[in-house]
Amino acid sequence: MDQLAALLDGPRARGAFLLRSILDPPWSLRIQDEAPLSVVTQVRGESWITFDGAEPVRLQAGQVAVVRGPEPYTVADDPATAPQIVIHPGQRCTTVDGEALYQSMDLGVRTWGNDRDGQTVLLTGTYTMEGEVSRRLLDALPRLIVQPGGPLATLMGAEIVKDEPGQEAVLDRLLDLLLIAVVRAHFAANEAPGWYRAMGDPVVGKAMRLLHNDPARPWTVASLAAEVGVSRASLARRFTELVGEPPMAFLTGWRLALAADLLREPGATIGSVARKVGYGSPFALSAAFKRVRGVSPQQHRAGAAS
Repeated sequence: MDQLAALLDGPRARGAFLLRSILDPPWSLRIQDEAPLSVVTQVRGESWITFDGAEPVRLQAGQVAVVRGPEPYTVADDPATAPQIVIHPGQRCTTVDGEALYQSMDLGVRTWGNDRDGQTVLLTGTYTMEGEVSRRLLDALPRLIVQPGGPLATLMGAEIVKDEPGQEAVLDRLLDLLLIAVVRAHFAANEAPGWYRAMGDPVVGKAMRLLHNDPARPWTVASLAAEVGVSRASLARRFTELVGEPPMAFLTGWRLALAADLLREPGATIGSVARKVGYGSPFALSAAFKRVRGVSPQQHRAGAAS
């Protein structure tokens, strides 16, 4: 597993909110759903995405926007169009005065809008949870990425209106693939974070994958260096230069991120989580968790449930 694969284990689409919107101008949606990540595909027409205080960004047919939350933003037919509809947490839809709208604008299977023959067609996929394991990746993304959608966007448009057995799983996986394609294209065209570039290094990339794939193993710098075929000093120096932190610090962060996600799972105990992420006892995990994150595993789990 690498950091892009980890994205699919963090805000992975599991019953993600997916909707096709058909709209005729003038229209303007104020998005304040606080979602960590949304993917907006422009199928027909054009839209403008505007964060408060920032310049509007145009989204043309065939393009895909990845929007990193939780800050509110506006999607409209024109930057000058005042918001008419507000999208709240839980995808609750109202007028600006708070009147519920979703039922009155229902146009069929996963389809919503103000005109069945509207000039604009948008596909929106919203990830509703942020996983700890993907925070490093999410933190590396700008608030807005716009890239060509390609065949995956076309396929998503065809699949989103189907109502067949297993369709939710199909759409979830398509959304994940579309997201990864856009993120890869963005990093290829822009300055990628150090850990992403390090994945392509024959030594450090292999070491990172070993740590990702087997965090419970009692790793040391020496054992990791032996696995990748270099000296301990060489690995430590090269890993720190490319990733920005030493191998064992990286491993600690990865283990605790995994633990933070696992602690949210029903029935998980601190002991069972400790074993899965490489700590010899619940006490050892609790001590590391509190030292690095400032809260105990119990406090973290209670906060996630509230």
